[in-house]
Amino acid sequence: MDNIYLFMVVALAILAVADLVVGVSNDAVNFLNSAVGSKAVSFKTIMIVASLGIAFGAIFSSGMMEVARKGIFNPSMFSFDNIMVIFMAVMITDILLLDFFNTLGMPTSTTVSIVFELLGAAVAVALIKIGADGGSFSEITNYINTSKASQIIFGILLSVVVAFSVGAFVQYISRLLLSFNFEKKAKWVGALFGGVALTAMVYFILMKGIKGADIAKQPFDFIGGATIKDYLETNVVSIIAISFVVWSVLSYLFINVLKINIYKLIIIVGTFALALAFAGNDLVNFIGVPIAAWQSYEAWAGTGIPATEFTMDVLGKKVATPTLLLFIAGMIMVVTLWFSSKSKSVLKTSLDLSSQGETKERFQPNFLSRGLVRGAMLISKYTSIVTPKSFQDKIDKQFEKPVIQLSQGKAHELPAFDMVRAAVNLMVAGILISIATSYKLPLSTTYVTFMVAMGTSLADRAWGSESAVYRVAGVLNVIGGWFGTAITAFIAAAITAFLINWNKEVMIPILLLIAVLLLVRNSISHVKKSKEVKAEDSLKRTESKSVQGIIEESADNISKVLKRVSKINENTINYLIAQDLPALKKNRKTVVKLESEIEDLQNNIFYFIKNLDATSVSASTFYIDVIGDLQDIAQSVGLISKISHKHINNNHKGLKKSQAKELKEISGKLNELFTKIRAVFDLRAFDQISSILEEKQVLLNTVSDYAQKQVERTRTTESSPKNTTLYFSILLETEDLIKATIDLLEAHASRN
Repeated sequence: MDNIYLFMVVALAILAVADLVVGVSNDAVNFLNSAVGSKAVSFKTIMIVASLGIAFGAIFSSGMMEVARKGIFNPSMFSFDNIMVIFMAVMITDILLLDFFNTLGMPTSTTVSIVFELLGAAVAVALIKIGADGGSFSEITNYINTSKASQIIFGILLSVVVAFSVGAFVQYISRLLLSFNFEKKAKWVGALFGGVALTAMVYFILMKGIKGADIAKQPFDFIGGATIKDYLETNVVSIIAISFVVWSVLSYLFINVLKINIYKLIIIVGTFALALAFAGNDLVNFIGVPIAAWQSYEAWAGTGIPATEFTMDVLGKKVATPTLLLFIAGMIMVVTLWFSSKSKSVLKTSLDLSSQGETKERFQPNFLSRGLVRGAMLISKYTSIVTPKSFQDKIDKQFEKPVIQLSQGKAHELPAFDMVRAAVNLMVAGILISIATSYKLPLSTTYVTFMVAMGTSLADRAWGSESAVYRVAGVLNVIGGWFGTAITAFIAAAITAFLINWNKEVMIPILLLIAVLLLVRNSISHVKKSKEVKAEDSLKRTESKSVQGIIEESADNISKVLKRVSKINENTINYLIAQDLPALKKNRKTVVKLESEIEDLQNNIFYFIKNLDATSVSASTFYIDVIGDLQDIAQSVGLISKISHKHINNNHKGLKKSQAKELKEISGKLNELFTKIRAVFDLRAFDQISSILEEKQVLLNTVSDYAQKQVERTRTTESSPKNTTLYFSILLETEDLIKATIDLLEAHASRN
């Protein structure tokens, strides 16, 4: 029996490495978002700075490990056996939960997940103990640190509201003062902004980094015998005042003498600060539990006391974490940061929601996002009525984005996600986390950094009428996921703890195997999804400015669409005949993806027309016609797929042999037609279009003949109304599909 606990310690060590990987993949967005979004410095530089921040933060994080030992539950109330069950349940749940969010590309809080997993597992084990002893449910308060759990919940609500509000306010004021032409402002303006921002960053580094190190807890004569930790907490105002003066002067020297872009410097320092805070604060979320388990095992091993009777008072004492372990953990985090593809997908979600530029909106509007946007628009409307127009014009002027004049009188907008917004994101997040730390308030770094970024996006007018409902829906989805994290973590950890407590020898191997299988499955799914994004048949936006250029570029898209449509249609008919419902369902997803890509091309029409040369405006009509024909083609094959899936999903009668034979024949001829058309566009052999147009009537006549045969069958032998409706619908949509394809050919024939 003793060997099972050693096995659990080893398993927890392995789980710690896995948790570090999935945890960093999710939390990288906290400190990379602003630097990557603003493109202030190269991505390589950003990664190097973030890596240094993580390395230093990991080494200084020893004092934060107490949360896993005694922050959520009272260790003296549990035996060694109970503690190992709790820790194993927490780690298995945490890895699966974080990896799930990473696969979705959604940022969540590793702090909240670990806290509620500890709470859920501890509650489950406590209830088992109370039940075994015949106690009362009210005794649960003796086992659980309820005040800490309440603080965490309060911290969630507080961080969401405060971070968003403060971020929006500071960004609005910053933009009013600096505008988008911030680099043309007087040197002293940049120096003052640099003084404020760098003061916030440096104090943040002191509060979240050095204060947690062992050296900060030793007394020094030069500060009156006080410790660095106490000095930082008792001299806040004087430290900030002196820092502001020093950094303002230095910023002025950087700008005037060294010719350094102060905003780039702020972003670099801010990225280092948040990376340091992440490692120093959140490392406990990944290795705190395994280290506590290892130290518990060390305390119990060799005592001769049964594991079920050895109480864990030792966890209530302060125990230092070996620096070597912290260093190893830091290195694993750094390696993950460089090579994790999932961290990039989580980062993309945050950047898309905060970008002012045109992005493919990932989230669909809902009634709540529409209501919030309508409410905001009404408030804006009534505010503008009572605000003097001259004052409004001055404000609007500060929010005007500069443009670069190009040839032919065209203009190119600069990125709206500029260095001012990036600096404000980092500065506000640093200040809020510093304040929370000084007052010992529980605050999630993920919640703060994400909501600050969303607040600054709103204030910077990044959410316009074209994108507001999508962006708000995205933010609501992320926030909903945060609260879902807490609930899911609690329930899942409680169930896992119950199963492990029931039979350790059986359930631990089973649960570990399930965890490995799910991680592998999610990883394969993520790789597959990434490959789909980079698929050779994916459509590309047209960037040419002339009719001939558009013909050349759109030819590739047309060939790709016809290749995919041909495959979709063939699969639909085959799966319908075989009555393969899962395959039909999967086939519909490929249609949705195709329609989404064509819709993305249509959404680009505005920017395409704006970019045209004055002599090539006629190209816009041609391009619009091409996109319209592609939409008609996709819509037709989509309806065929939809009605086929619906028919089989409702358990209606399958196709008769004659119907199946006829549809297979039409599908085969349609594939032959598409193959010839694709060859025309691949080879740019537009002179062959006329010969293909002559073949169209043959295929249309075939469709018409089979429709007439179905009419005769319906009058004599057909007995299924649903079957008849399905068959006619497929023929009609196939006819529309052929006609839309012919329209596409005729449009190109007229241009050549």
